[in-house]
Amino acid sequence: MRFRGRCYRAHDPAWAFTPLSGQGAAITGGRFNRKGEPTLYLSLDIMTSFGECTQGFTNRLQPLTMCEYDVDADGIADLHDDSGRAAHNVAYADLACGWLTFQLAGKQAPSWLVADRLKASGHNGMIVPSFVPGAGAANLNLVLWRWGPELPHKVDVYDPSGRLPKNQLSWKT
Repeated sequence: MRFRGRCYRAHDPAWAFTPLSGQGAAITGGRFNRKGEPTLYLSLDIMTSFGECTQGFTNRLQPLTMCEYDVDADGIADLHDDSGRAAHNVAYADLACGWLTFQLAGKQAPSWLVADRLKASGHNGMIVPSFVPGAGAANLNLVLWRWGPELPHKVDVYDPSGRLPKNQLSWKT
């Protein structure tokens, strides 16, 4: 499917100079990527992006830089509901697995295997439910493995005034 719309992501301000890199996910690994695999995790609404950055923990909110993205991407697997998952032969349990437990044990997380299979079949990303505690059916994320400034997987960060820093040296001390 083709996804066209706005998405959101909250960034650590120290890394806000590179909102399109996917390097944070590459450094730590994530639900749908192993360490070393750049992946862009976006939320379809601003409140879901806040939940994702806190992972549902009740501690205080750290400073964040909120970015809005314009996305026009083809080759997106829609896995947000039962019918979409059935069309792609994906089990909800595989998406919802405790990926970090697998990573720490040096094992393959089922969610990574879903991503591998979708990438191998030509998908550029997927729409998935948020797995943050308390998330509901309306809390959705767009996960991209291939993106760039051009179609068929175009992603632009909205920054008309040039407020985002250009590099880490942009921070005045």
